[in-house]
Amino acid sequence: MTRVVTEACVGCKYADCVEVCPVNCFFELDDMLVIHPDECIDCEACDPECPVDAIVTDDDADDLWIDRNANVEWDEAKRRSKKDEVTPGPNRDPKLITD
Repeated sequence: MTRVVTEACVGCKYADCVEVCPVNCFFELDDMLVIHPDECIDCEACDPECPVDAIVTDDDADDLWIDRNANVEWDEAKRRSKKDEVTPGPNRDPKLITD
């Protein structure tokens, strides 16, 4: 099993999740973050960090979001391990932003 980023992340990209990932398997797209399915170790560390509950198991994700996370050009320049490396999305709610 692996984790999948779903539509709640689109336009937000809070990025709290990237800080806690022990294997740095988050990549940034223009509108959201995605998890590399072959690198995720299903540790669940990212789940509680997402303020909009955008991260779910692949068993709980729609095929659309499984495909969106899996069918990405895995450019190392887009790998993210720190929150400040992520470009904030335009739909972020300021009340949900943590330092």
